[in-house]
Amino acid sequence: MVKGKTCAGCRKPIGHGRFLSCMDEVWHPQCFKCYACNKPISEYEFAMHEDQPYHKSCYKDFFHPKCDVCKNFIPTNKNGLIEYRAHPFWMQKYCPSHEDDGTPRCCSCERMEPTDIKYITLDDGRKLCLECLTSATMDSPECQHLYMDIQEFFEGLNMKVEQQVPLLLVERQALNEALEAEKSGHHLPETRGLCLSEEQIVRTILKRPTIGPGNRIMDMITGPYKLVRRCEVTAILILYGLPRLQTGSILAHEMMHAYLRLKGYRSLSPQVEEGICQVLSHLWLESEIIAGASGNAASSSASSSSSSAAPTSSKKGAKTEFEKKLGAFIKNQIETDSSVEYGDGFRAGIQAVEQYGLRSTLDHMRLTGSFPY
Repeated sequence: MVKGKTCAGCRKPIGHGRFLSCMDEVWHPQCFKCYACNKPISEYEFAMHEDQPYHKSCYKDFFHPKCDVCKNFIPTNKNGLIEYRAHPFWMQKYCPSHEDDGTPRCCSCERMEPTDIKYITLDDGRKLCLECLTSATMDSPECQHLYMDIQEFFEGLNMKVEQQVPLLLVERQALNEALEAEKSGHHLPETRGLCLSEEQIVRTILKRPTIGPGNRIMDMITGPYKLVRRCEVTAILILYGLPRLQTGSILAHEMMHAYLRLKGYRSLSPQVEEGICQVLSHLWLESEIIAGASGNAASSSASSSSSSAAPTSSKKGAKTEFEKKLGAFIKNQIETDSSVEYGDGFRAGIQAVEQYGLRSTLDHMRLTGSFPY
């Protein structure tokens, strides 16, 4: 018997029999319980968190991070420390080994493919997650509605593109071939869009492909499209298979290239030209995100009185939660780009537009070839 001692768990006297002494208190064995599962801790070793005891196994379940890709506990490194990687925007946590073991990433949002979800495989080997697939633009006819939206956006900025420039959705091989045939321009290592000035024949996607066994794209129908030079711009090419917001941001960028060429902006440095094109891409994304937020607000009252199916991609207006998050991700990519032409160019361009306005910035560019400071 422990004279005068009370159990820290039940607050009753310890009395005769076994007792535990830990955490500067005494306990009946059945009263010293795990804070997580509320079952007695009978093992010699236990874990502590915020002054609460845990079974070591419960502590691991609650506090040891799991990999968002393989779903296993993230292993400790050679120093016994838990080491993991995380996407800077999505904060998807994963084991360091997945960076080198061939785990696919979505070509749009960059998230890694979890073991319990199969991404779509596009015919050029790119992977597309199922959330990005819901609003993916897959063929040239389907893209024309988006093209009209962006033309209206440019008109709203008093920047109407007078000439009707063909817009073609193409596979990566066709985009790379057109890039090689183009005699001028400055492009990222992985090009997703192209504003052409040369006459050539381009293979465009005529009909939306289907998804076959193994989540692979099949029945891709393409056809030749002859570009004829009637003005400074012969066509705008966009890589197929990207979500609407990403396709639109690329299209707004390439539309600005077309506008600059058609309006006679000469001798712009790559940093100034790519920078102002990124500014227009960013402005369009902002307008879509704002429109999507107001669209959701407007439809919320109607949704309570009508049945609705599972959320699908919105062509215009209300956005799904994922689309809003994806829009923020694409904006963040533009804002944090580390390249001189695209990143530094955007930051200089947006600063000029915010300080002097878009029209004054463009007028200054036409006169001097640089942004106003």
